[in-house]
Parts: sequence; C-alpha cells; structure tokens
Amino acid sequence: MNVLIVEDDARIADFLMRGLRAEGYHVQRAATGPLGLEMAQQAARDAAQQATPSVVVLDLMLPGMSGMEICQTLRAGGVQLPILMLTAMSSLEDRVNGLRMGADDYLCKPFEFEELLARLEALGRRARAVQPGRTQLLQVHDLVLDRESMRVSRAGQPISLTARELALLELLMSAPGRMFSRERILANVWGHNEDPLTNVVDVYIRRLRAKVDEGHPATLIQTMRGLGYRLERVESNMA
Repeated sequence: MNVLIVEDDARIADFLMRGLRAEGYHVQRAATGPLGLEMAQQAARDAAQQATPSVVVLDLMLPGMSGMEICQTLRAGGVQLPILMLTAMSSLEDRVNGLRMGADDYLCKPFEFEELLARLEALGRRARAVQPGRTQLLQVHDLVLDRESMRVSRAGQPISLTARELALLELLMSAPGRMFSRERILANVWGHNEDPLTNVVDVYIRRLRAKVDEGHPATLIQTMRGLGYRLERVESNMA
C-alpha cells in the first residue's frame, strides 16, 4: 500500500516515514499544503491506473494551505482516497469538522505508532474493497476465502465461521507471513473503542485455529510468542 504523508514537522515526518517503510509501505512526503494537494491528486490517479490502494496521512496545520482545505478540495474534486487526519487539535469540534470535510479517520498527537498502523490498515482495507482490481479470492496453502460470498474452505471442505471470525481470518490472509500484534488485530477487527487489555483476540484465535487447523497436517495460524499472530504454511503442527 502507498502512503502519502502531508506533514511540515520534519521530526514527525521522518519518524513516520522510517516506521512505515520498515513495515513494508511505499511512503512519500509533502511538507506544504499546496504540494500535498498536488501529490494527493497524483496518488489518486496512480491508484486508479495501478489498482494499488493509497492512503493520505494529513496534518491539519500546514504552510500555504490547511489540511481542512486540502481535504475539502480533494472531496469536491471527486478524489476518494482514504484520509487520516493527524493533528494536535483534539477538541470535539475539530474532530467533527475534519470528518465533515471528508476525512475518514482522525488521530490526535501525540499518538502511538501501533495505533497509527492499525488505522492505516483499516483504511487500506476499505480502499481495496472499492477497487475494481481487488482480488476476490484469498488463498494460503489449501485454505481459500472468497471475499464476494465470504465463504471459506480448506482442502475443498467448507468451514463455517461467524462474522467476527471471518473478519479476523480475512485480515490474516490479506498478508500471509506478516505478523499482526494483538493491538493491531483488535483495532482492525473490533474497533478502537475496545478495551486494549481484553483477551478477546486470543479467544478468537483459539476458535479460528480449532476450525481452520485441527485435523490438517499443516498448521497455518502461527503464534509469535509475546508478539502476535501470523498466517502461513508450515510443515509442523507446533504453534
């Protein structure tokens, strides 16, 4: 996924760029409002041509043109790139105004990088959902998820999952081999209002593993102890 950071604070921008690139994102940065608008418009054109999802991380206070103005201009021009507004202005009125101008999400400074990642992943999933070139079938080894019908099978045998289990499995299958922390899973599947101390992720992973892995020689759902979970083909039943 491509991420455009529109942020004039060099320290914050450098922190975000290094962190996101380490997570495998393609990252660009604009330091002024007018340049940010131009790059966002170009990113929208590129996304349409390449079927590659892009997300804009947009600071509110920018030289030359505010984040609110950029957001409003993009939406007025029909640009539907997901926008995460990033700002130190945290009042309810500021958040409401940002969302009304067309932002998809709002994150206040200071913030935890893990939460930023989770929000970007959620926005990226929305972006992929509306793209014509979106892959409808996800497959890892002999596990198949049809995103259109939301049906799951393994080795040709159907698996019955609840809506939450489906959402969790789709997240893991969207990036085989990638480790998802409990916090990122919680934010993506349950939302940002869920208690971060809850063990609901571990409970659902156990349920999912019982339905997906039990009775099969290859264990797909892997536990990265102390870190999180990932989905990949292995030859052992050890998790």
